[in-house]
Amino acid sequence: MSSSGRVIGLILIAAGVIIAGIAGAWLLSGMREGNVQGSGALFGLLFVVLILVAPLVGGGIFFLTRGRAEEKATERVRGQRRLLDMVTTRGQLSIVDVALELGMTRDQIESDLYDLVGLGLFTGYVDWRKGVLHSVEAVQLEGRQTCPNCGGELTLAGKGLIKCPYCGAEIFLGSAGTRALPLAEAEALPAGGRAQ
Repeated sequence: MSSSGRVIGLILIAAGVIIAGIAGAWLLSGMREGNVQGSGALFGLLFVVLILVAPLVGGGIFFLTRGRAEEKATERVRGQRRLLDMVTTRGQLSIVDVALELGMTRDQIESDLYDLVGLGLFTGYVDWRKGVLHSVEAVQLEGRQTCPNCGGELTLAGKGLIKCPYCGAEIFLGSAGTRALPLAEAEALPAGGRAQ
C-alpha cells in the first residue's frame, strides 16, 4: 500500500518530465522550421526547465522521499502493534518466537518494547537471560519492591523501568509505579541513610 505522499511525488515528477518533453519537442520543431533561433531556443529551454520543470521535479522528489519515510514509520508502528498484541494476548512469550513471527532481530524487539513502554502502552517484565517476555497488569507491578521473576530487591533504572540486579529482568511500569518505588525506598531508610 503506497502512501499519498509517494503517489503525489510520482505524479509531480511525471508531470515535470512530460512538460520538459513537450517543450523540448516544440523548441526543436521551431528551430527546424526556422521560427526560433538557437539562442531563443536555449533561452526558452532554460525558462521551461527553471520555471516549470525544476519545481515540479523537486517537489515530486520531496513528496516521494517523505512518502517513503511515512511508509517506514507506518510499518514500524504496525510491528509494534503486533508485538503488543502478541504479548498481551499470550501473557508470556519467548523472544525467539517474536523474532520468528515478526521477522525482527532481538535489538529491534528491545527498541520497540522500550518505545511501547515510553508511550505507556506496555507493562510487564522481561527476562533477557532466558529470553522471555511477560505481560503483567500495571496494578500488579506498581509499588512492588521485589522482582516478579526471582524475588530479588528491585532498583530504579529509568523512567518507567526497574531492573533486577540479580536476574537481569527489566520491569516496565506505568507512571504511578515509578513514583511508588522511590517513595517506598525513602521510607525504608532511616535519617542517617543506612538501612537498619
